[in-house]
Amino acid sequence: MQWQIYKKEQGRYVRVATVIGVGVVALVLAYYVWVLLERHLPGGMPAAPGAAAAVTYKVYVEYAVPALLFVGLTAVSLLYMNKPVVVDFLIATESEMKKVSWSSRRELIGSTAVVLVTVFLLALFIWVADTMIIAGLTHGLGLW
Repeated sequence: MQWQIYKKEQGRYVRVATVIGVGVVALVLAYYVWVLLERHLPGGMPAAPGAAAAVTYKVYVEYAVPALLFVGLTAVSLLYMNKPVVVDFLIATESEMKKVSWSSRRELIGSTAVVLVTVFLLALFIWVADTMIIAGLTHGLGLW
């Protein structure tokens, strides 16, 4: 039985981007595991320079476990990207993204400006209302 890529010519960019994304996540996870192992594994290099020359297990575990985790997760993602269900979903996603009507740069800047101004005005209104309520409770009713 020969291994073949399912629908090889379709959804290539989405598959590659997904595998790269999973690879980045696997790399970050492997680094996190390495940091945890470095901090929490007992042992390390011998204290005295003239002591035993053997390197303890810590070095091997500290580097092998994250490396195996990274290679394993990346290999699983590569195999998973060849499953018909996943490939068909990614192909459909890519075709739908080509149909999207993207905003122009001018529309995007205008919409962003409207959102920022609205958020600023809402924050200003809430601050004024809060200040007035506190002033009313403090000076008007003498509660504090």
